[in-house]
Amino acid sequence: MSSSTAASGTGPVTDAAPLSLCAREPHVPADRLVAEMVPPPRFDSVRFSTYIPDPNQPSQSEAVRVLEGFAAGLGGAPDAGRRRLFGFGKAAKKAPAGPRGVYLDGGYGVGKTHLLASLWHATPAEPERKAFGTFVELTNLVGALGFQQTVQTLSGHRLLCIDEFELDDPGDTVLVSTLLGKLVDAGVALAATSNTLPGKLGEGRFAAADFLREIQGLSAHFRTLRIDGEDYRHRGLPEAPPPFSDAQVTKAAHATEGASLDDFAHLLEHLARVHPSRYGALTDGIRAVCLTGVRPVPDQSTALRLVVLADRLYDREVPVLASGLPFDRLFSEEMLKGGYRKKYFRAISRLTALARDAGRLAGTE
Repeated sequence: MSSSTAASGTGPVTDAAPLSLCAREPHVPADRLVAEMVPPPRFDSVRFSTYIPDPNQPSQSEAVRVLEGFAAGLGGAPDAGRRRLFGFGKAAKKAPAGPRGVYLDGGYGVGKTHLLASLWHATPAEPERKAFGTFVELTNLVGALGFQQTVQTLSGHRLLCIDEFELDDPGDTVLVSTLLGKLVDAGVALAATSNTLPGKLGEGRFAAADFLREIQGLSAHFRTLRIDGEDYRHRGLPEAPPPFSDAQVTKAAHATEGASLDDFAHLLEHLARVHPSRYGALTDGIRAVCLTGVRPVPDQSTALRLVVLADRLYDREVPVLASGLPFDRLFSEEMLKGGYRKKYFRAISRLTALARDAGRLAGTE
C-alpha cells in the first residue's frame, strides 16, 4: 500500500481498512449493563475541583458548595432500609428523613454532567455501591433484569445518579419514578438532571417544575439546585469547523488506527436496526468516527437516535471527522422549534466539540 500521507500531518496510510459502524450489531448482556453504570470515560477524572465556575454565574459556585456537602453526608450505609424493603428484621430503622436527593436544574452545556459525575466520585463508597447512568440506560437495565431484580440490584447502593432524566415518555417516567420510590425506601440517595418536556420551548429554560411534577410523590426527596450559565463548550471557542471533502475524510480514516468510515445516510439506517442501549457498545474500540455525506436528518425518530449516538460519542471522547453539511444544519427549523429542541441543540453542541477534536486527523491543527 502507498506510504503517502492520508492528509497533511496524519502519517502514512495504514495497511488495514477502516472499521465500519454499519457492520456492527453488538449484543450487550445484562451484567455489562450493571458494571457499566459508572461515569463515562470523558468524566473519569472530573472532580469538583476541576469544575470552573463562571464568575458571572454565582449559582455555579453555590452548586459546587452544596454538592460537596451532600456527598460528605452520604457516609451512612443504606442497609437498614434494604432490610425493611425485603422484610429482613422487624426493628429495621427507617430511611433518613428529609431530602435524600438533589436535582441539578439548568440548560445544556452548563456542566450538569460534570457536577453529577463529581458527586459520584466524591461520595464515600466503593464503586460497586454507587451507580451512574442516563435515564435510557436505567430503563434498559429494568428491561434486561426485570423490575424486582433491578430493585434488589440497586437497593444496596449508597447513591444513584441519573443523567438526562427523560420527561417526554410518560410510561418510562412512571416506571422509573416507581423504581426510585423503592430505592428511596431502601435508603439510597438520588441525584438527577433532566430534559425539558415536549412543547416547552426556550433553550435556557429550566425544567425543575416539570421534573418534580412528573416524579410526583418523590418530589419531597429532592433539593433543587439551579445552575445558570451559557454552554461552556462555546465560551471563547471558535465556530464549528467547516466540513471536509469526501476524499479528505476517507484518506484520514485510512491513516488513523481504529477509525471507522461510514456513509452518513447508511449509518442512520443502521441505527434504526440497533437498540439505543447498544450504541455505547457500537463504538467499542473506535478511536475516531469518519462520516461522508452528512445531510439533514429526514425525520424526528431518526433525529432522536442520532442524539443518543452523539451522547455516547461525546461521553467516550471520540472525535468525528465529516464531509457534507456542517453539524448545525442537521436538524430542520421545525425540529429546532419543537418539543425536542433542547436535545437537538445539545447534540449540535456536542458534535461540534467532537468535530473540533477531529481537526488533527486531517492535519488542520
